[in-house]
Amino acid sequence: MDIVLTIIGFIFILIGILGSILPVIPGAPLSWLGLLLLYLTKAIPNDWWLLGITLAVAIAVVVIDYIIPIAGTKRFGGSKSGMIGTTVGLLVSFIFPIFGLFGIIIWPFIGAFVGEIINKADNKTALKAAFGSFLGFITGTFLKFVVAIVFAGIFMRTFWKYKALIFGFD
Repeated sequence: MDIVLTIIGFIFILIGILGSILPVIPGAPLSWLGLLLLYLTKAIPNDWWLLGITLAVAIAVVVIDYIIPIAGTKRFGGSKSGMIGTTVGLLVSFIFPIFGLFGIIIWPFIGAFVGEIINKADNKTALKAAFGSFLGFITGTFLKFVVAIVFAGIFMRTFWKYKALIFGFD
């Protein structure tokens, strides 16, 4: 059963990393779930402090991820339409990877700009708000990615330390 929990936990870690970039997948909570599954194995001693702290971080990241784009958009004079446009732009970058990795950066900006234009902003205001919305999106994405990578590092370090017990060699 330890091997199954470890494999499922690792899958959650990978989905969490992917979710740190895709807005529809909650990256940090899924990565934390991967850690939890690893620590639920009989081979690894419970570390409730680590799980509690990482859970608090995961929850904080989810809350902050909603606050940062709003703050960025408001700071630069944008609207909800700009934030929605940013998300749509990101989805477009995955569906139509025309610009490759650069598309992950350019499409959210274009989406925010179009969202602001649809919201009847003039070009200068729309460009400024699009930049704010985009900056908030990039900041939130970076934060989620860092947390997911740290959780993956904790998972791998713990797995490596107890791998013999997980596989029943000790």
